[in-house]
Amino acid sequence: MPEIRYAEAVQVSPRVRRVTAPNSGRMTGPGTNSYLVGEREIALVDPGPDLPSHVDALERICDGRLRWIFVTHTHRDHSPAAATLAARTGAELVGNIIPNDGYQDESFTGARALAQDDCHRTEEFSLRALLTPGHVANHVCFLVEEDGLLMTGDHVMGGSTVVIVPPAGDMRHYIESLRRMLNYDVAWLAPGHGDLIGNPRGEIEHLIAHRLKREAKVADALSRLGTASVEELTPPVYDDVDPALHGWAALSLTAHLLKLRDDGRAREQGGRWQML
Repeated sequence: MPEIRYAEAVQVSPRVRRVTAPNSGRMTGPGTNSYLVGEREIALVDPGPDLPSHVDALERICDGRLRWIFVTHTHRDHSPAAATLAARTGAELVGNIIPNDGYQDESFTGARALAQDDCHRTEEFSLRALLTPGHVANHVCFLVEEDGLLMTGDHVMGGSTVVIVPPAGDMRHYIESLRRMLNYDVAWLAPGHGDLIGNPRGEIEHLIAHRLKREAKVADALSRLGTASVEELTPPVYDDVDPALHGWAALSLTAHLLKLRDDGRAREQGGRWQML
């Protein structure tokens, strides 16, 4: 696997290089990955946080050849550097925008929107947009078709499962998006955090199974308790997760409960949930 290094371009496929931002942490792993596609005219996928050292590294590596800035989504560890780089280079912004739910980067404006299977073609590469709502409603993955490399943002992350934060995040949409990914010819997953992931089909099928297993755990715990709040459900449902992360886990738990409600299997009243 290519080594993760900061402020340097690491070749991850024939047409793609990775530059990792120095914003490592519990929720970002080694840092946010920015991907440079092409050589003569460069498309940057996920410019990352607006950190001077990272922005300067991206501008230096692109060396006047940056033409497009694509974002997988507008969470604040993925898109804030876009405005700075666009102002410096004149690159076109591309990505979908949603109302701010408290987590969105409001500096990302004036971008060209994307529809399912939009394909950006140059003489060097074809970059296909896969709309993958779930982690957040405006999430998009990008497939470099010639390399079979799918840049997954936060839809699939290396080393951990992603948090689903309602209302912009939706568990049903997330699972549907994972299933839709199986329809594409993918050799490698290039996540927004962490290293390349091989065996894409196996990884995606594992993630679907993991989410459905967690859903079954939610239903089982709620059936045992009769009625429960999110706070009461979190410890038994996420007993395999560090309690320090239970605040984040409660967000994904809420997404599971909303899916159970929409599936006609649970209901909520006065902040308490029960199975039907």
